[in-house]
Amino acid sequence: MQVHDLRSALKLLEDMPGQLVSTDVEVDPAAELSGVYRYVGAGGTVMRPTKVGGPAMMFNNVKGHPDARVLIGLLANRQRVAKLLGTTKEDVGKLLCRCAQNPIQPVVTEDAAPCQEVVHLATDPDFDLFRLIPAPTNTPKDAGPYITMGMCYATHPDTGLSDVTIHRMCIQSKDELSIFLMPGARHIGAMAERATELGRPLPISISIGVDPAIEIGSCFEPPTTPLGFNELSIAGAIRNTPVVLHKCVSIEENCIANAEYVIEGEIQPGVRVVEDQNSHTGYAMPEFPGYNGRASNECWLIKVKAVTTRKNPIMQTVIGPSEEHVNLAGIPTEASIYNLIEKALPGKVTNVYAHPSGGGKYMAVLQCRKTVHTDEGKQRQAALLAFSAFPELKHVILVDEDVDIFDSQDVLWAMNTRFQGDRDIVTIPGVRCHPLDPSSNPAYSPSIPDIGVSCKTIFDCTVPFQLKDRFQRAEFLEVNPKHWLPDFDFS
Repeated sequence: MQVHDLRSALKLLEDMPGQLVSTDVEVDPAAELSGVYRYVGAGGTVMRPTKVGGPAMMFNNVKGHPDARVLIGLLANRQRVAKLLGTTKEDVGKLLCRCAQNPIQPVVTEDAAPCQEVVHLATDPDFDLFRLIPAPTNTPKDAGPYITMGMCYATHPDTGLSDVTIHRMCIQSKDELSIFLMPGARHIGAMAERATELGRPLPISISIGVDPAIEIGSCFEPPTTPLGFNELSIAGAIRNTPVVLHKCVSIEENCIANAEYVIEGEIQPGVRVVEDQNSHTGYAMPEFPGYNGRASNECWLIKVKAVTTRKNPIMQTVIGPSEEHVNLAGIPTEASIYNLIEKALPGKVTNVYAHPSGGGKYMAVLQCRKTVHTDEGKQRQAALLAFSAFPELKHVILVDEDVDIFDSQDVLWAMNTRFQGDRDIVTIPGVRCHPLDPSSNPAYSPSIPDIGVSCKTIFDCTVPFQLKDRFQRAEFLEVNPKHWLPDFDFS
């Protein structure tokens, strides 16, 4: 079946045993909901015990929100992501690479939009985001209810070019959201900064509960998708049909027509708010490295004008450190790395994996091919290209073709049998990486001049070309094991 929105994605999962579970037992969105899913399928860098590769989960009875459901963990399993995108877990990064190179631009429809079946205007006397949006808090320390899977769509004030990205947003009042925009990063941030320079607000739509292809495609970053590249076009290429947009009801902007929820508003020029102004915990929410993120004093403010929904809408959310974040961030990372390396060193890297332990951002495993003696050294060249393709990358592990990069045991086997620390480690100190790495801090090491500066490291676990004959893995007889165990799951 063709997936085109969240509901068709869920229908596909319903036909896949063990990929979707649900409960009718009432759940409190304040910390309890995420606390439950931690055990069901969060994975990633979430504190153990947590199930890796578990199902997505639907909560049908959400306290305080009788007409809504909350979905969590849709993308928390790489195999499930691949199925939803129509490919395999090994090739999903390559699929995104091809789609980024062959984009299909979105279109705007005048037909009735499913996302506008129900309309709530901020001018309505009972308008209240806390009541309308069943946004969970991840932990008891969170700054407040967070929108973590909102597709933020805006248009550059000068160029008229539009784009979609994901940012964390916290409900602050009945008609206000805070949004964290890292200075100088991501497309929406650049648009907001320019609108501020012009002294005017930036219209923004936030679409929640959409086709997973949109969610994955929206997580690309420069240089693969420079400013002006509309990442909805990647989702269009994945589905081989344009993403359909619709005009918002209260602002001059478009939204994703088949979303479950759309929040319409304006980013206020020059206004900054404290993220934990209501909780005063000092924390925002759990970040992808697995630690509670500090609350920002420099969040931008969105003044909300309207909320539109489908009937009986589905709120989609994610646990910050989960496997879901790994796939959202990591698969586009793989695509970006593979794209750049393939252009510079065609055929020398056969696949890329953004490892879950790095939240899809900090560490990549590269599967390298050496066919002639002049290929020796190109594996390290590929690692340097990986750092260029994704600047937030901190560690690269290089392995040979016979190593399964998606199997950590196999990667560590290569490190233990094909690696010597005194010759196979390459360090590049003093390079800007990611500010959320808690070890990238002057307090951690005097070698670090500023938060976010790190030492990039290459671990070369490939066999030197001239020694390949000495490192042949034991080969077993090829048989069809189903002859002996026809009902056994060998996947």
